[in-house]
Amino acid sequence: MRIHIALPDHLVTELDRRAGAGQRDAFICELIRRGLDDQRRWDDVEVALGGIDDTGHEWDDDPAEWVRRQRRGDDRRSG
Repeated sequence: MRIHIALPDHLVTELDRRAGAGQRDAFICELIRRGLDDQRRWDDVEVALGGIDDTGHEWDDDPAEWVRRQRRGDDRRSG
């Protein structure tokens, strides 16, 4: 599909310098794909906010010790 966009001259100059001759379309397509992926990830983060209760977890009393125990458990599984 074709679209028409207007860009300031300085952006087109930098685009051409970075993308190389004849590669504008591919470069812009990749940037848009990455931007949309980032937006989808942020959407997921925002949906998840508040999804875990603030209290009542096994790590509440000593988070550092809980992390150490988790890491020790990972070492046993991978070894």
